[in-house]
Amino acid sequence: MKNYIKHDPWCIIEEGFHPEFNEVTESLMSLGNGRMGQRGSFEETYSGASLQGNYIAGVWFPDKTKVGWWKNGYPNYFAKVINAINWNGLSIQIDGIELDLATCEIISFWRTLNMKDGTLKRVCTVKMENGHELTIESVRFCSMSHDEAAVLSYSITPLNFAGTAKITAFLDGDVSNKDSNHGEKFWEEVDKEIVGTEAYLTLKTKESPWENVPRFTITSGMHVKLFKAEKVQEVQSLPVRGDKYVGRTFEVDLTTNIKTTVQKYVCNLSSENHAPESQVAVAKKYLNEIAHLGFEVLLGDHKKAWEEKWNHNDIKINGDIAAQQGIRFNIFHLEQTYTGKDARLNIGPKGFTGEKYGGVTYWDTEAYCIPFYLATAPEEVSKNLLVYRHNQLQKAIENASILGFNNGAALYPMVTMNGEECHNEWEITFEEIHRNGAIAYAIYDYINYTGDKSYLKDYGLDVLIGISRFWAQRVNWSEDKKKYVMLGVTGPNEYENNVNNNWYTNYMAQWTLKYTLEALAYVKENGGVKAELNFDEAAETKHWQDIIEKMYFPYDAGRQVFLQQDGFLDKELLAATDIEEHRPINQKWSWDRILRSCFIKQADVLQGMYFHEDDFSKEELERNFDFYEPMTVHESSLSPCVHTILACKLGRIEKADEMYVRTARLDLDDYNNDTEDGLHITSMAGTWMAVVKGFGGMRVKDGELSFNPVLPGSWESYSFRVGFQGVLKEVTVNKDGYEVKDL
Repeated sequence: MKNYIKHDPWCIIEEGFHPEFNEVTESLMSLGNGRMGQRGSFEETYSGASLQGNYIAGVWFPDKTKVGWWKNGYPNYFAKVINAINWNGLSIQIDGIELDLATCEIISFWRTLNMKDGTLKRVCTVKMENGHELTIESVRFCSMSHDEAAVLSYSITPLNFAGTAKITAFLDGDVSNKDSNHGEKFWEEVDKEIVGTEAYLTLKTKESPWENVPRFTITSGMHVKLFKAEKVQEVQSLPVRGDKYVGRTFEVDLTTNIKTTVQKYVCNLSSENHAPESQVAVAKKYLNEIAHLGFEVLLGDHKKAWEEKWNHNDIKINGDIAAQQGIRFNIFHLEQTYTGKDARLNIGPKGFTGEKYGGVTYWDTEAYCIPFYLATAPEEVSKNLLVYRHNQLQKAIENASILGFNNGAALYPMVTMNGEECHNEWEITFEEIHRNGAIAYAIYDYINYTGDKSYLKDYGLDVLIGISRFWAQRVNWSEDKKKYVMLGVTGPNEYENNVNNNWYTNYMAQWTLKYTLEALAYVKENGGVKAELNFDEAAETKHWQDIIEKMYFPYDAGRQVFLQQDGFLDKELLAATDIEEHRPINQKWSWDRILRSCFIKQADVLQGMYFHEDDFSKEELERNFDFYEPMTVHESSLSPCVHTILACKLGRIEKADEMYVRTARLDLDDYNNDTEDGLHITSMAGTWMAVVKGFGGMRVKDGELSFNPVLPGSWESYSFRVGFQGVLKEVTVNKDGYEVKDL
């Protein structure tokens, strides 16, 4: 666990440069606006450890995955969001020496992500190899008000010298992903143009060997302004061209204690939103508009957009600054990752902060993110996340048919960009089928929260029938048990593969069948089932009902707990505290040893009890929590939040507080030693749930919103706001009780 980020209620502050943690800091200080994003790397050259990452939403490429032991049904590729044009780059040479913090003596350093206004700022003073001392000041943001624009202001002030600076502002498309196979690059140059202080670069993804994979075209444009002592400088610049590279070089006289500033206005367009043949023309018009507005106006509009978000979504915690910083950090990154404007987009586990997991869609969206957006955004935002899945229903049916299912059975992919499965680990692709249950549950969650039952008729029932057809074919009748069983699966606990009768998967399958029958009854009364579904009501519902009544669930009568899977009690049952020196086991143990152990990556049985808490008594929850939580190593970011919520329900506030700190500061303190790969964006929604559903006790039952709050011992008070069916409510909790008021 790292502890170098200063505690502050509104800012993420690195005080003093920590080069050994630089890639961690770059992740923490990433920026985005739902349409694009970038890691918090330096603008100028830096030869130390760094991951320069710029990403455009919806733009991806199919990475090679095929291997010699290919199995029938494997996907052809692993889709990944690819590194796009480096738009914030500057090369600065002072008296012939490149400015590079890796080769400078750092006299003072301060880098901060201001979450209140969505800006990344840096102020540092350095001594170069030739003894020149200077101060660097920079501020940049991805505009929330103009979501295809980004702006940078970068200043240098000589302190003990006067000299000459050669400043090159550039757009560099000669980039690759950190995990590219053999340094593979994904872009081909289409066009480049330099006009005055502007430059434009257009690239296209290279042709893929697989059919039906789109090729994306992107255009980035930049407009550069130069100031000295805050006065515009009309300085001649030289064009610079290279392979997938354009820039302008300015030669500037530096005066002691006088600030020289470069402002860089950038637009990033993609063929997702603009026809390739018109991109450059659109970029020129767009760039002209934002450059004309100027830095201060754009920054003001950007701040106003963030102010509106915080007025709706802020969570205030008094008495614990670390907890306060943690929850705002999580909300901030969720808000800048997904805005809900485009139903073609979804939420990757790393958002715009890194490349691990490829930036693709997982079940995290349905299980963790939708509750956040239901309560903090207009209804259409969470609805668009559901429509995203509805639009990919035919692909889900095709995915299932590849594995041998028929009659419209739908298996949604574990990992996807366009609805096709693109995960290349067999135990995930073939076996982690519980993702279907999360998608069905999200439909229920949306309707339960919003009251929008029309969604069932228009979209929801289509998906529910497809998923239920899958479950009906995926189970098989066990003559031995006289029950329906589910063989060869991987549950949420990925530290067990290829198990039989994972309790959570079986429970979600049974519940989905029940809910589909309820949805069917509603739709029949309100317009009827769509003919194109070819639904054989008599035969299919009869079979589903039989499965509901005869589904098998492993259970230990002695302990009176649900068993995670058949044979779980054959393991050596230890507590995570027994192996402290071995943790994290995913970095210290072989996969074979992990699979044979009792240790649990994340909530599994407890995940099901969280989703369906009304199905279980408090005593049942207590027994299962006491059995499974001690064996849980929480090496998934999705784990602590569920345990926080359940611990609150059981009145175990100290345990809930412990789990909350872990989820809220997972990335800030780098609990799992992996923040350098990017932030855990989807689990951040779980942190919000830990406060609102855990400590706040928020529930929706029979169309009514209720709260049953508790106050952690280290907190003096807290408050949060949630929108519910058109009304914004504020809940305030302190030692004297709580208050709920409409705003």
